[in-house]
Amino acid sequence: MTVRPALSCAFPPSSRVVEYATAAEELGYRRIWLYDSPALYGDIWMALGRLAAQTTRIGLGTGVAVPSLRHPMVTAAAISTVEEISPGRLVVAFGTGWTGRMTMGQKPMRWADLAAYTRQVRGLLAGEVVDVDGGACQMMHAPGYGAPRPVEVPIWVAPGGPKGFAVARDLADGVIVSEVPSEQDRGWNNCALLMFGTVIRPGEDHTSHRLIEAAGPCYATSFHYAWHYAPQALPGKPGGAEWLARLEAERPARERHLAAHQGHLCTVTERDRPLVDAAGPAILGSGWTGDAATIAARLDEAGDAGVTEVVYMPVGPNIPDELQAFAQTTKT
Repeated sequence: MTVRPALSCAFPPSSRVVEYATAAEELGYRRIWLYDSPALYGDIWMALGRLAAQTTRIGLGTGVAVPSLRHPMVTAAAISTVEEISPGRLVVAFGTGWTGRMTMGQKPMRWADLAAYTRQVRGLLAGEVVDVDGGACQMMHAPGYGAPRPVEVPIWVAPGGPKGFAVARDLADGVIVSEVPSEQDRGWNNCALLMFGTVIRPGEDHTSHRLIEAAGPCYATSFHYAWHYAPQALPGKPGGAEWLARLEAERPARERHLAAHQGHLCTVTERDRPLVDAAGPAILGSGWTGDAATIAARLDEAGDAGVTEVVYMPVGPNIPDELQAFAQTTKT
């Protein structure tokens, strides 16, 4: 029997994130996850603190925190603070930092370093003395200055490839993934699947202004990824050759990543707009874009593959409407 995954949502930290979390809470979403890309968005922990104080039921998650951006003690103290404000609502997921590090000219972390960091944070939350960079560290918070130890917050990992899944199997209480897990990567009690796209309303097609604005940022982001991993494919995509030429003319090679990722998963920049305008029917291939019945079927397929939570990443000018439309697919 198919068990349909729970619905959660994910956003970049922004000035409107409390509004979006409140809407998601009212619609019955399980959890709100926040991105960690400080070159692009606001601070993840400050945003989580706001959500912890201004929502009441919805779960909170880092989707995903990048270890290299913060000392383990800084992260442990942040976890303790959010847990003190909203006990039992926080899940912390760590990842190697594709966007969070690429936007600062760095490659993703090594899995061995992420594993070491995860163990350090776990030890600190347990109240242990932990060696960090050759120094003995321990959470020494007096009552009222952080949650009492041990701080029992689930820690997940965003794995990628065999090394990532091996680390997750060894360390994690759950995983957050960007595609339906293959047969060998299943079997988790907690498995969250990130997905984007938009619900196609009756009468809409690829020419719908609403659909273009809701799917456009994610469509454009596919070019950001391709620029890193398959730049040779860009000239063959609609508008790709022109986009690449503009990017190369705008910045010297060592600074080009600063332009390539602007608008990542949140808006269509002036540079990216011609890509979206040239997309035509291809924009319908953005994530799970489809009618309500199609998305409902995908939810069931994800459940069959062991996904326990689908994390919807809505974009566009009317986020509450996107959240409502996606939540309605569960009734299909």
